[in-house]
Amino acid sequence: MEAAPLLQNDGLQAMAGPPAVLGCLHEGYKPNGRGSTGDQRVSLTPKVAEQIMKDGYKIVVETGAGAWAGFSDDAYSEVGCEVLSRSEVIRKGQVLFSIDPPVRDFRSLGGKILISWIGRLQDKGKDLVAQATAANITLIDVTAVPRITIAQKLDVLSSQAKVAGHRAVVEATHAFGRFHTGEMTAAGKYPPSQSFVLGCGVAGLAAIGTLKAMGSVVKAWDVRDVSDQCASMGAKWVTVDFKEDGAGAGGYAKESSDAFKQAQQATFKKVLQDTDIAITTAAIPGRRSPLLITQDAIAVMKPGSVIVDLAAVGGGNCELTKLNEAFTTENGVTIIGYADLPARMANQSSSMYAQNMANLLKHVQGKDKGSFLTSMIGHLEAGESGDIVTRSIVCCRNGEGIKMPPPPQPTPTKPKVAPVAVKAKKAASPKATAMCGAFTLTIGLLCMVGMGEGVKTSLLTTFLLAGAAGYQAVWGVAHALHTPLMSVTNAISGMTAVGGLLLFPRLGDNGAAKALAMIAVLVSMTNVVGGFIVSQRMLNLFKKAGDQDWTPFLLIPGLVLMGVSIAHNDDSKTLGAVTSVSSLLCVAAIAALAAMSTANAGCKFGIIGVAGALTTTLVTLDAGLYFNVACLMLVGGFLGCIIGVNVSPIKLPQTVAAFHSLVGLAAMCTSIASFTLTPEKGINVENIASILGDFIGGVTLTGSIIAFGKLNGNLSSKPLNLPGKNFLNLVCLLT
Repeated sequence: MEAAPLLQNDGLQAMAGPPAVLGCLHEGYKPNGRGSTGDQRVSLTPKVAEQIMKDGYKIVVETGAGAWAGFSDDAYSEVGCEVLSRSEVIRKGQVLFSIDPPVRDFRSLGGKILISWIGRLQDKGKDLVAQATAANITLIDVTAVPRITIAQKLDVLSSQAKVAGHRAVVEATHAFGRFHTGEMTAAGKYPPSQSFVLGCGVAGLAAIGTLKAMGSVVKAWDVRDVSDQCASMGAKWVTVDFKEDGAGAGGYAKESSDAFKQAQQATFKKVLQDTDIAITTAAIPGRRSPLLITQDAIAVMKPGSVIVDLAAVGGGNCELTKLNEAFTTENGVTIIGYADLPARMANQSSSMYAQNMANLLKHVQGKDKGSFLTSMIGHLEAGESGDIVTRSIVCCRNGEGIKMPPPPQPTPTKPKVAPVAVKAKKAASPKATAMCGAFTLTIGLLCMVGMGEGVKTSLLTTFLLAGAAGYQAVWGVAHALHTPLMSVTNAISGMTAVGGLLLFPRLGDNGAAKALAMIAVLVSMTNVVGGFIVSQRMLNLFKKAGDQDWTPFLLIPGLVLMGVSIAHNDDSKTLGAVTSVSSLLCVAAIAALAAMSTANAGCKFGIIGVAGALTTTLVTLDAGLYFNVACLMLVGGFLGCIIGVNVSPIKLPQTVAAFHSLVGLAAMCTSIASFTLTPEKGINVENIASILGDFIGGVTLTGSIIAFGKLNGNLSSKPLNLPGKNFLNLVCLLT
């Protein structure tokens, strides 16, 4: 039945009609004993067809169109396609898809749109365009997509080349018949295969990736300098000792000079002597494929070597390549010249090709879903202002050929700017450096001396020495131990319990201060016990199978230290000595966390130090306070133990953050309680200490809660930007 022309007066008729009916034709694949005819691929897959129909199109598919690619007729029917005979698909379809142009059906396609693989710039393609023009077919060449960024999603040459590169390795591996990766077995030692990829476009890079994944040692070359890309994929770059720019128009390579060809063939011959697998992909659109591997080079290759020539259609990169044949030379080199490598992976290549077709429809129609016909006509009639992709791929329409616009020029590379000569910095004057250092040291010393006003000398000495020792201890910590170190220091910071305990004798009838002191002791003990348990669990993650940890024996000296405090509870000098030793042990704990071999001991040092400091504080309290204090400490320690033991290993870091928030809370409670017990106006040491303790504790509390929320996934990792945050910060500072 003759089809009614779709495009007769198309500018008016199509605009008023519904979305087009799309037809998918069988590629005519027929295997036989001597080879095959047609193509195993299919233009549209069921998944992509379902995606296209959401834009309002109707799709009809020829019976058995996807069978050789692994897509049954039922699969198409299930997604809403109509499966019909070839004649019915041609009759109903307004836009027909076929990878190979169905020349035998051109007479039946008058007035319809045919989207096919044409190659309009080549002689064969030009002949197809002439036949389509004579048959009044609107012919769309999917290979004519310009090499620009917005058209990458439509580029069938790239998608099918990627499949071809992968399949080339599969074919080579089958013919090679040996391991790619190096093997050392009881049956002998076998070296890795040596591969050489000539031409590093899409197909070449795909071949490199597959060869590397299989364990081969890969070398690569291209007329363009893409050594960085190849190196990033693990291939060694082969350099031809001849300077010539090989980049051509549209992102393809250009034809090389004769002198360069001689130099490169000599280089390749040397490399091929040790090569097991060579894969060539070099092609120039509309020209014969460049000769890269000569007969002389093949003669020096090892028996059992394989050459896969992906440029066989254009005459081949190998001098002995036979199109669509595989044969072995007299010296045992297998040369494969299959031109249908993508079709040999029909399911994968069809899926990628079909997605290109879906992207083509969406690109042409733009935001107006289902408007492929009207949008295409609009782009063509708009002239140079129309879409460059549409004007490039439409070969003929209404019985007239359409000239392909010149390809857009690639964005010129920015010229390398010569580095600006940096003025040599004048060497600092030793005199000026010494004077600056003297001034800085003077200010620092005066600040330290000023801190001593109204403060016991022993406290100042302890503070300064602790700062210096802590800096030196933390500086050399191994990266892997940063989190355990943070956990141990956090547990040691639970010494805020001492501040809460020292408030008890001063509480009297002040209920608010008593509640704050109790909270400080409770949460501090939760942090101390839970913190050390979490720290030890973190360190246990580094233990290897069979390792034994004997550092718990180090807790025995801790019991001795506590016993000394209890036995000499009325001797201030002995208690002072125990306090100093406890402080030293806390510093030693941090220092021991610097190395894996001493990390477990460091955790025990911290436990001993904190236990000693708490004991010396407890023995100075009145006996009447023991019961209340003991209850608070036991409850807090029990809570910390429950949390530390039961938390999941993957949640240990956020647990440390949660425990650290308790330190901030304890510091705030202690500072506020201290101020409420002695609310003196004016500037004095106790008021300054209370303000700083409250401020630092608040920052620690809120910061740790935020850190816990982010680590635990409760909060986004993006910064919290409050509106007018700078103004709020200024107001808070002034108040």
